[in-house]
Amino acid sequence: MVDLRVYLQIENLQTQFAAYMATALRARGYVPLQGMHSLIIEIAPALAIHRVIDLALKSVPTIEPGILYVERQFGILELHSPQLDDLHAAGEAILSGFKLEAASQLKPRVLYSDLVSNVIDQHAVIINRQRDASMILPGESMLLLETAPALFAAAAANAAERAVAENVLVDCQMFGVSGRVFIAGTEENTQKALAHVLDMIENTPGRDW
Repeated sequence: MVDLRVYLQIENLQTQFAAYMATALRARGYVPLQGMHSLIIEIAPALAIHRVIDLALKSVPTIEPGILYVERQFGILELHSPQLDDLHAAGEAILSGFKLEAASQLKPRVLYSDLVSNVIDQHAVIINRQRDASMILPGESMLLLETAPALFAAAAANAAERAVAENVLVDCQMFGVSGRVFIAGTEENTQKALAHVLDMIENTPGRDW
């Protein structure tokens, strides 16, 4: 039996999130660009992800795989393309090949969210030493979000940037048991982004855990 844990479509990759996904840490395959669309799948057993990518690339050879990652329990695949219809076709080939539906994924949950106002300099320094994206500056506010499954941190980061482009993506940890997002900006802008992300996650379909 194959378990579809995540079937995540992200339309119109935003500037900062696309740049983050193009780093060597994330883009182990082909590099996604701003404005492209992404499909991210997590499945168990982990090695079944090779059947997933086989179905996708044979159905639509023009799409590009950015991440192919086999964890202990789960396999992860990220595909991207400037053509949304191509991603839809690849996704349908995957779902049809396993006799699954997109809505059978796990419904995402918010495990924790918070806004830290007026981050002091020592706090900013230690965050910046561990980040994978841009820096947070002293005096800015910081949006914190933890999600499950972890890959929904990617959707949260892109949605937050779409809501308020002026915010800064500091980090997006999208692998593991849970995903985490760190975003910096003014208090007003981080509050607006958080509200947008929480609404997006609440309205994402999926089965109960």
